[in-house]
Amino acid sequence: KKFKEAQFDDFSSVKNLRKYIYEATSSFRVSKARGIIAEFNRSRFDAYLFFSRIGSGNLGGKARGLAFMNSIIKKEKIFSKYPDVVITIPATVVLTTDIFEEFIEMNALHEIAQSPLPDEEILGHFVKAELPSGIRQDLITIASLANAPLAVRSSSKLEDSFYQPFAGIYSTYMIPNTNDINYMVDMLEEAIKCVYASVYFKTSKSYMSATSNLIDEEKMGVIIQAVCGNNYNGLFYPTLSGVARSINYYPIAPEKADEGVVDIAYGLGKLIVEGNTTLRFSPAHPKRIIQLANPESAVKNTQKYFYALDMNPDVFTPSVIDSINFQKLRVKEAEKDASFKHAASTYDYENNIIRDGLHFDGKKIITFSNVLNHNSFPLAQIISDLLKISKEAMSNEVEIEFAVNLDTPPGEPMIFNYLQVRPIVSSESELNAASVEDDKEGSLLFSEKAMGNGIINDIEDIVYIKTEDFDPARNKEIVLELEELNNTFRKQDRYYVLIGPGRWGSSDPWLGIPVKWPQISSARLIIEAGLENYRVDPSQGTHFFHNLTSFGVGYFTINPYLGDGHCDFEYLDNLSAAFESKLLRHVKLEKALEIRIDGRTNKGIILHS
Repeated sequence: KKFKEAQFDDFSSVKNLRKYIYEATSSFRVSKARGIIAEFNRSRFDAYLFFSRIGSGNLGGKARGLAFMNSIIKKEKIFSKYPDVVITIPATVVLTTDIFEEFIEMNALHEIAQSPLPDEEILGHFVKAELPSGIRQDLITIASLANAPLAVRSSSKLEDSFYQPFAGIYSTYMIPNTNDINYMVDMLEEAIKCVYASVYFKTSKSYMSATSNLIDEEKMGVIIQAVCGNNYNGLFYPTLSGVARSINYYPIAPEKADEGVVDIAYGLGKLIVEGNTTLRFSPAHPKRIIQLANPESAVKNTQKYFYALDMNPDVFTPSVIDSINFQKLRVKEAEKDASFKHAASTYDYENNIIRDGLHFDGKKIITFSNVLNHNSFPLAQIISDLLKISKEAMSNEVEIEFAVNLDTPPGEPMIFNYLQVRPIVSSESELNAASVEDDKEGSLLFSEKAMGNGIINDIEDIVYIKTEDFDPARNKEIVLELEELNNTFRKQDRYYVLIGPGRWGSSDPWLGIPVKWPQISSARLIIEAGLENYRVDPSQGTHFFHNLTSFGVGYFTINPYLGDGHCDFEYLDNLSAAFESKLLRHVKLEKALEIRIDGRTNKGIILHS
């Protein structure tokens, strides 16, 4: 169709005509290859094949999910929905599970794999073993076409199961692309063997046992993918990496649970996986970011480090640590890299203000303001689209991983790489709403403004501020007593429910109790309980938001005098105290409480023990 529409006179030179023909042909081949799982063939393999397989076995859970979404992206025509943006999976080759089985069998690794040997020794045996015949030649073909580093990821039969969470159990390695093809293939082979060995590492065996799976039943596929990003003076990384979930258990109005939530970071996604400080937002409200609410919070609660792949091939060595050739760097060290302008803003010390852009004097902080505030790249819209179609396609709440390259050559589109989709496991995401609503009568505490999700049933302690004769003027004294109690809990590795009036963590003692997170860090559930003479609009945990989400702490708000939730303080007052002062009480129960939080309806309950 493109060729039919074009006329020779449309082109100012033969060079422009050649470019048009090349781009039109490339576009046609790319569109035809989308959604296809091709059989790998050395003589026909090229850069236009998005997804191919080596072997005839199972793809493994991770690869199966990726192949499925590759077809959905094509079906929904989302890959070209946004101007100057390509939404795609990375070029992917999968070694199916039968290659793994043949590798174990031909090298007689069963006994070693099942043994209680240390991880390092198991890895050593696997690395010395040979891959099946023909695999090296296939890898030579893959390496010869690689113009970026390659990620070697696990894709086991059990990964991304709808019933058990296997995310992060097995290893992922990255190797740099080099001009020495044989050297690169050596690294590829070693990385594949490392992924195979990770099935039998101590952590994996323990997890298999805990989830009632037999290690013999696990079979490992391997995904080989191009890494998204650019090489900056020997360090390779994307402009941003991210994880998005279709359900948000910590929505802050006007956010809604079903609008989802996103965590993004500058550089490689390892920072997110480790639970380090990232930028968190709702894709429906990308300009409302709690961490950036004021300059003090922005400086304190934004990303301080980033990860990059060391492109020196000598740094890679087979290791039980899959990030052996990653570098963890301070954000400051990226200031001269071309991608930094997309991610950073400047803190102006003199005027105590955050300024968009890098041309001001002051500390540079990661805000992604150009992307989220000024829409230089439609990240929030793309994620909303992908969460919606992924959730519908899988008929389940989902989590997706992605990487973005905004630093592309002039005239070339920006890249959104869809790396992975996995179901959010049912036991985590599904709490029967009726189990909260139906039991509220006669419960110890009930809230219609609850954040968090799931069941907590291992807490026997409640610490609460006395409501009778409560005096906000003494809130600072309460902080000192709480800190002492919290230290005791922390030393004993125990947790508690914390109940008190007003805004927890408010810097103004007249609005609430001005605690800092370390002073209440052993609280697993925090409750704001309004009093008739001390009504404060709910804070929804904003002072501790990063801590709540990082540690999975529940947060309830109740205002019983307005008919908004209730707490049975009379019952608590009649219990004998483990500790009591004029300001607060600590009660220890004979049996553990049952706490239920429904993240979909934002209702929470504490049942009498």
